[in-house]
Amino acid sequence: MLKKIWVTVKYWHYYLLVYRRFSGYKPQPVTFQSFKKWLSQFDQKDQKIVFNLLLGVTYLSEKETESILVKLNERLIEALEKKGVTYKNIIYVQIHDPGSSSPVMLGMLRDGARIERKGCYFIDSKDTRGFSELTSKLETGAIIYVDDFSASGDQFVGVRNFLAQYIIGNFSEFFLLPVICEEANYQLGRTGVETVSRIVHSKADRPLHPHSPILDKATKERLIGICRKIDPKGALGYRGLATMIIFYRNSPNSVPVVLRGCVRQDKWVGILPRTTDLS
Repeated sequence: MLKKIWVTVKYWHYYLLVYRRFSGYKPQPVTFQSFKKWLSQFDQKDQKIVFNLLLGVTYLSEKETESILVKLNERLIEALEKKGVTYKNIIYVQIHDPGSSSPVMLGMLRDGARIERKGCYFIDSKDTRGFSELTSKLETGAIIYVDDFSASGDQFVGVRNFLAQYIIGNFSEFFLLPVICEEANYQLGRTGVETVSRIVHSKADRPLHPHSPILDKATKERLIGICRKIDPKGALGYRGLATMIIFYRNSPNSVPVVLRGCVRQDKWVGILPRTTDLS
């Protein structure tokens, strides 16, 4: 009886440290029951290191995401105006790929910054004809691609390089987003597109990444071992990036599975699963 009480108190103590932090997570709310179910899957000796890994997550709420987008846009517009580029020569582009958050982020920026009536243009990356005609009409200005997160940069660079052949005229290009990984930032540098972001998520800031010094060797190996037990192929997320950024609307596929759980959540449940993990 006393042991059961102690276990419950322990879980409540841990839970109280995180419940506000992840408030508003849309795919699955972080409740005491979901938290307990997640943490209790691990051996007692591992629960503390797993919990500490959770504390290392940077979580961006809906309000924070909107605020970052609006402020980044304000600074970019100020810089462009100094170069003689006004809203009337600015094109905002949403990257329309399956699962992309770009349309949501562009809508959030449009409404939060109230830019719709300022004379700028909005276009979908799939509308190549409209994009070509618009750049031809304006001849010069700025193209701003909008999203929330870029891990490897593969998706964005692929879309942008395809779209680039339809740019007619002289345009500066920018990728506006709250968070970009070091790897994606490097890729963008090779395309000539300028990154406009709040956070550059470095390899060193990801506890389970091989280049990170945050954890001691034994702890890192233990956590990676747990991830491999959950998913031998995708243990550290897409391309082993082991990112630690979570947005209110979803968890990137580059996040370690110890936090996300497995697909369908039938063998291992996650505390911050992706929407695709829940299907």
